[in-house]
Amino acid sequence: QVQLVESGGGLVQAGDSLRLSCVISGRRFGSATTVGWFRQRPGKEREFVAGIHRNSGRPSVVDSVKGRFTIVRDNAKSTVFLQMDSLNTEDTAVYYCAIGDRIIASSLRLPAAYDYWGQGTQVTVSS
Repeated sequence: QVQLVESGGGLVQAGDSLRLSCVISGRRFGSATTVGWFRQRPGKEREFVAGIHRNSGRPSVVDSVKGRFTIVRDNAKSTVFLQMDSLNTEDTAVYYCAIGDRIIASSLRLPAAYDYWGQGTQVTVSS
């Protein structure tokens, strides 16, 4: 069965960095799979943070984290990373990774387009 396991979350202070990891198992994982990181802040809906579409291979990030967050995939290790720098309190959320095989480019940022999800990892940023 397909499993996505996130790790790397924790409690940090504003300005600190964290690196989230997502290990995919139970299926083939390569450049033909679209990957995404999402987050859900308290009282808010799940939102797109960063992703790499299978066609372009280029990372895409939401404006609020541009210049601070970087998504990287390591196909050989079936792992996706989210490097988060200059964290602020607005980044406090549960972070999820997700993958999908038939996602069209225009749906990269839509949670409903993804097939498999991890259980999430909590990131808390204190001021």
